[in-house]
Order: sequence, then structure tokens, then C-alpha cells
Amino acid sequence: MSFQKAIVTWYQINKRELPWRSTTDAYVIWLSEIILQQTRVEQGLPYFHKFLLNFPTVRDFANANEDEVLKLWQGLGYYSRGRNMLFTAQQIVAEYNGIFPVKYSQLIKLKGIGDYTAAAISSFAANESKAVVDGNVFRVLSRYFGINVPINSNAGKKLFSKLAQELIVGQVPAVYNQAIMEFGALQCKPKPGCETCPIAQNCSALINQQVNVLPVKLKLVKVKERWLNYLVASSGEYILIKQRQSGDVWQKLYDFPVIETSRAINSTDPHFVGQVKALFGEEVIIRPVCQKRHLLTHQIIYVHFFVLENYMINFNQHADIKSVLVDDFKSLPHPKVISDFTEMYL
Repeated sequence: MSFQKAIVTWYQINKRELPWRSTTDAYVIWLSEIILQQTRVEQGLPYFHKFLLNFPTVRDFANANEDEVLKLWQGLGYYSRGRNMLFTAQQIVAEYNGIFPVKYSQLIKLKGIGDYTAAAISSFAANESKAVVDGNVFRVLSRYFGINVPINSNAGKKLFSKLAQELIVGQVPAVYNQAIMEFGALQCKPKPGCETCPIAQNCSALINQQVNVLPVKLKLVKVKERWLNYLVASSGEYILIKQRQSGDVWQKLYDFPVIETSRAINSTDPHFVGQVKALFGEEVIIRPVCQKRHLLTHQIIYVHFFVLENYMINFNQHADIKSVLVDDFKSLPHPKVISDFTEMYL
């Protein structure tokens, strides 16, 4: 039995019943693909349903405002993808009269849609013979064919894309693409079940004892550590907030006034206290509340929350700080570390 036939046969028996697999609606498929780039299926499903409920069509999505989209996206990370989705929806309404394109050549030109997503949508919606290559596919191909070229190198990307495209020839694209991704997600996992694998007999990695070695990935980026000290200042039903600006993590999301330091500090650190007093007056009282460790792809952010009492602020000098109702703040999009704090303490 060929590699492709074995994979498809396995899929027909073991596939999960997922809502986007029962449609050829490119908009629905696009929603699922962008969301699932961020998270596992189990975590992504509620987000998929929320987006589809709030924006049943691409026109509905295009008419949303950025805060609405980011609030629904909250917790998924990579917030630029949520913004790109809004831009793409508006682009489709403007350029395609609200009809979601299904051709790879059209999809690849849309903002936020790369080779993988364009191949997925075109194959699932229109059966175009474009091979998908995601993390699951990299893993399956690398192990089965014994390829040790790093998957995140230029040479690796070209090699795997070429191989994947050769393998899809003669297959039903929508079925084969789903099959190989599902096989990587459920069978050929990082810790695979080789004893029940239907292609184990010819798997190069298993034969050569390289299952735990492949695929190979280069370490390209050094992880950066940061310390963010949030100042939580509330009075009655009101609280002081800021909107994060472009050029840093969580851009355009809402949080509290913050002082970033080069190391962990406490509420008696002289330099930190001086900075807080410069903002909130000499009589301010600083009370530590809790600390969190927040992991991003290339950053580890240590977050320390301090509640302020007996504070004063000059809004003319600090126009970027706003006083809003706590309930209004809760309805705005936040970084997850802020929403977690808000749920627990506000």
C-alpha cells in the first residue's frame, strides 16, 4: 500500500468530526485555519464558534471594529493575526464583493494568508491540488522519509514543499491534505504511537532509531526576559488604564499604567518608588498584590501587580492614561495576563 493510500485509509477510520470539515465555505475554513494556527483543536473550538456566532459571514466580520475582534481573540496570542483577519475581511468585501476567493493565486495575495493557509483553503473549498505543509506535515514527512534538513531553514522549506506537492499528485486534495495533517496530529505526534502506526514498516525514522531526533529544527532566536510592573489605581467604580501602542507586544490592547525594569523589584526599591511618585504624587502608597510569569514565543515576561492607594494624577501631563468605569474596562480587549488579573481582583 502506498504512503498516500495508507494515510487516507487511516484518516477515514480515525478522523475527528470537526465543524469545518463538513463545509466547502471558504470563509468558515479561513476562520478555522487562522484560529488553529494559534492553538490545539480542543482550545481553538470555542474561539471558532464565538467568531462564527458573532460574524456569520465575511461581510459581518468586515463591519466589526478592531476592539470587538481583539476581545473575541483574547487569549489566543499573536494579536496581529486578529487584526489581519479584520483587514482581510474588509479587503474581500472591497475587492471581491464579499465573496471569499477559493483560488490559491488569489488567496496568497490577501493579508495574513501565507502558503499554508492559501493551500488549505483552496484545497478544502475547491479541491485545488495544493499541498499543505504545517508542523504536523513536517513531522510526518521528516520521519517517514528520513529527512534531517532543518524544517525552519530555507533549504528545508523548499525541500519539504516540493516533496509534499509531489505526494498530492493523483490524490483528492481535500481528503489527502486533511488526512496527512490529522495523521500528524493524532498518530505521528511528537511522542508517537509507533506500535499502532500503519506505515511503521517503511518509516525511516523508526528503522534507524531517529524518531526522537526528527524533525530537526534550528534554534534561531534568543529568548528575551522582561519585567513589567503594573500600577493598579482604582477609585470607586473607576480605574486608570492605558492602551498599548505599536512597536511592542500586545499593541492596541488595554492594560494599566506600567513601569518596566531591567530586573525584579519590590515595592520599596528606591528607583521604582521614585518613578511611581513622579506619576502619582509623593503621598502614594504602593501595595504589592501578585506576580505572574507569562511566556511568549520569544519573550519571558515577569509581571508584578501593585495596587496604589492615596494617589493623585495630572491627566494633562499624562494624557495617555484614562479613567474609565471598571465594567467598561472589562469589556475591552486585554493581554491574557491582564484579563486573568481582572477576573480575580476587580
